[in-house]
Amino acid sequence: MERVSGMSGPGGRVSTWVRRQPSATLLAAQLAAVLLYPFMEGSHAGRAVFSVFGIAILGLVLLAVRSSPWTTVVGAALAAPAALLLLVQAVTNDDTLLPYSSALEAVLYFYAAGALIAYMLADHEITRDELFAVGATFTLVAWAFAYVYVVCQAVEPGSFTAAVDPTDERTWVELLYLSFTTLSSTGLSDIVPIRPFARSLVMLEQLAGVAYIAMVVSRLVGLTVIRRGA
Repeated sequence: MERVSGMSGPGGRVSTWVRRQPSATLLAAQLAAVLLYPFMEGSHAGRAVFSVFGIAILGLVLLAVRSSPWTTVVGAALAAPAALLLLVQAVTNDDTLLPYSSALEAVLYFYAAGALIAYMLADHEITRDELFAVGATFTLVAWAFAYVYVVCQAVEPGSFTAAVDPTDERTWVELLYLSFTTLSSTGLSDIVPIRPFARSLVMLEQLAGVAYIAMVVSRLVGLTVIRRGA
């Protein structure tokens, strides 16, 4: 990671940490979002904050994938329209644009996850940021599929049901919860897909979770063992 000089004080140290450990920063922000999102749903003010927070997360995603000018340009091209739609939602408190912003965010998050996987597989050295990237990539994929579920629910209402209020539309937190339980193969089954295409999407996420563990986590664990044994 690049060195940053000429900064002092708490603000400078935080900025330096963010620049040197972008994956760790992204992971911390996403884990914080998991705890904060439930308090943002159910009110206009909360949904506005939700949109603004989403824009901040998009910025961290761009920071995490800035491995080359090309990846940064592609990431920015995906993030800019998504951020604009989120900003409109924050100002108007109108969820009409939610499926469109969610579709753009899903593409960006999948792209960012691919960029971080390429970053982790680029060499045979393991850095601290790469270890954090393991968790950040997992959360990126979970977020991406949750946004896919949002789009699926908008296109085909009733795609998902739950033990509580089974006929209602599922909230963002519920769909994110479904995504995490599916990707981690936990499968708690209190929120389930009931339409054929929704089930197909869930099956794809199950496959992605198994493939991620097999391809990335096992490789990093193996390299760690080799390094310690050298």
